[in-house]
Amino acid sequence: MRFLIPLIGKTREPYLDAGIRDYANRLNHFVPVILPVLRERHGRREPDEAIKAAEAAQLLEQAAVANLCVALDPGGISHDSHELAGLLTQWDERGIGVVCFLIGGHLGLHPSVLARANLVMSLSRLTFTHEMTRLVLLEQLYRACTIRAGQKYHK
Repeated sequence: MRFLIPLIGKTREPYLDAGIRDYANRLNHFVPVILPVLRERHGRREPDEAIKAAEAAQLLEQAAVANLCVALDPGGISHDSHELAGLLTQWDERGIGVVCFLIGGHLGLHPSVLARANLVMSLSRLTFTHEMTRLVLLEQLYRACTIRAGQKYHK
């Protein structure tokens, strides 16, 4: 199993970028992680929906190679760390090759991305910036992998 997490735009905050790289490196010990950086749209003259649609097209193009797509949205299903570890185990046992996690840009996800997703998952009922969401997702995936491996990180 591999994790594909396309990123809309570069991570601007150095502390978040460092954390994202750290957890991606840690996670790579369990599961290969691919973090392609996609073009972020900042059209001052473009309506928000047009920006979201353009970003959605990029995300869906990336997701085309995935066997399973998980959209991150505050309205999705919440899982605790053990439940997430259980999901990863189920996907692994089903032979899922590529799991694509889809995080929207600064405006969130376009409805077409939510419609394409096999699962809409929430990391929290709170709203995070898309850059913070990257870090939280990677940390939670790492935590789930350590639970699966019986390691003490989670305790």
